[in-house]
Amino acid sequence: MEATGTDEVDKLKTKFISAWNNMKYSWVLKTKTYFSRNSPVLLLGKCYHFKFEDENKLLPARSGCTIEDHVIAGNVEEFRKDFISRIWLTYREEFPQIEGSAFTTDCGWGCTLRTGQMLLAQGLILHFLGRAWTWPDALNIENSDSDSWTSNTVKKFTASFEASLSGESELKTPTVSQKETIRRHSDDHEMRNEIYHRKIISWFGDSPLALFGLHQLIKYGKKSGKKAGDWYGPAVVAHILRKAVEEARHPDLQGITIYVAQDCTVYSSDVIDKQCTSMASDNTDDKAVIILIPVRLGGERTNTDYLDFVKGILSLEYCVGIIGGKPKQSYYFAGFQDDSLIYMDPHYCQSFVDVSIKDFPLETFHCPSPKKMSFRKMDPSCTIGFYCRNVQDFKRASEEITKDASYVYGLFSPRKHKVTDTKAL
Repeated sequence: MEATGTDEVDKLKTKFISAWNNMKYSWVLKTKTYFSRNSPVLLLGKCYHFKFEDENKLLPARSGCTIEDHVIAGNVEEFRKDFISRIWLTYREEFPQIEGSAFTTDCGWGCTLRTGQMLLAQGLILHFLGRAWTWPDALNIENSDSDSWTSNTVKKFTASFEASLSGESELKTPTVSQKETIRRHSDDHEMRNEIYHRKIISWFGDSPLALFGLHQLIKYGKKSGKKAGDWYGPAVVAHILRKAVEEARHPDLQGITIYVAQDCTVYSSDVIDKQCTSMASDNTDDKAVIILIPVRLGGERTNTDYLDFVKGILSLEYCVGIIGGKPKQSYYFAGFQDDSLIYMDPHYCQSFVDVSIKDFPLETFHCPSPKKMSFRKMDPSCTIGFYCRNVQDFKRASEEITKDASYVYGLFSPRKHKVTDTKAL
């Protein structure tokens, strides 16, 4: 009887904390992010230059980005479209209760799991859609005109979007002309991309059946001694993601695997073995691999000597981002300008979206504006991610990543032995 009373107290405590966090993270003060027109911006291996091309062209206020001195640079819209197209996974509320707990939200504790989801989502985007893919509707997303954004606003926005979908006209039947045939093939390609776009997002849905959803990740985290409501570090999340991909039985996911580095070292022979084994008997292709490298870039604070290392990583086309952040706040780092990191922030509490319904709204899964943070504020613990489509791609990436020995010495090792000199990490 006494134990039952204690359980009830714990449940009430959990509900109170959840209610407080829902209120705290549903009220978001928005600030503009300033970009310099004199320095390039790197986003997951793509470089954008904001040098002005047309003095009369102004950066739309809805973008959430502001160029210093109000001088607009070229590639602004291209950068915005690329950034917004990345999948954004944030705190959610009112989702199905997590097994073994009273939680129906991850507000206040699930940010590292969310940034891990974002990194994995980018790997899956590369795998199924390629780095050149962008969401056609990306530039249609606008920031709220008010200075704050609440969950109720999101609900109204979602309802409005669903209503607009119901009024869409049907596609016209294509003719047999050569011009229409070309357009049809283009439409087929776009349709395929949109199917995978939605499918990838659905795998991260907040329901017990979603392959990479919060419920599944917490289940795998139990083997590491973690439970719902705990703080998850970048290294723990790396192993949780590996387990989630290994256990996924979806046919589309049988051609991809995850390798987690040991002691900051990637053993090339192990990666290749992982890519070449466990393939279906009727499939001789190599597996794609997402390589996750948990690292510590300093002691209590990040050592600024690693700035060039982080920049070099985010400049590579193989990079799928970094699970990092500030102390006790996890961010998904996707790029940089000068000495500032560009990131997506999971600390927004949005309402649960049922991704199992047809044409579920996509807007809340895409971030309307980037944020920047000084490298000096970065927490030293982080996990770096790379994607390689096959063994040949991995070998080429290994050579490119290690060619500058000044900051990645010892990161990749061809033989299975412990590299003694891993000072760079």
